Amino acid sequence: MALFPSGKGGGKGIAYGYKGKGVTIHLVVDAKGMPLSFSVTPSNGDERVEAKANIRRISIPSGKAGRPRTNPGIMSGDKGYDDKKLRTWLRRKGIKPEIPRRKWKSKAPRGRPLTKAAPRYQVERSHAWLQRKFRRIAVRWERTPQFFESFVALGIAMIWLGRILESL
Repeated sequence: MALFPSGKGGGKGIAYGYKGKGVTIHLVVDAKGMPLSFSVTPSNGDERVEAKANIRRISIPSGKAGRPRTNPGIMSGDKGYDDKKLRTWLRRKGIKPEIPRRKWKSKAPRGRPLTKAAPRYQVERSHAWLQRKFRRIAVRWERTPQFFESFVALGIAMIWLGRILESL
């Protein structure tokens, strides 16, 4: 999750979140940090709802003949994705959730703790790629969400194109 400031004067699809006014780009990435799915919501949007929508959009090419995989093996997330319903939904789809639990002052921690910290740096690195390479995404100048989402999709396509050209 990365918060990007809105264009001057605001626009549609912009709201006040915990870090101020702007939008949130939700990314689902593979183990190498390459974006598989994304969505753009106002800053006050619910991350857990967007996680389900982004996982439904995934298509993982395997390089073999046949239908591509649609479910990753593991989903790592931060504490914003901690939800019992999301965890059961992921398990039902055959995805192992690696989401740390929120700490409540009044309640004792339940269940086993995670054996190791979830490697979430891949998502942060993808956000850094988008912000560093594409200034238009780092500062939202567009008034309508469709144009901004199009620029995010174009930035992700450019990242994939760079990775494909590196492998040749």
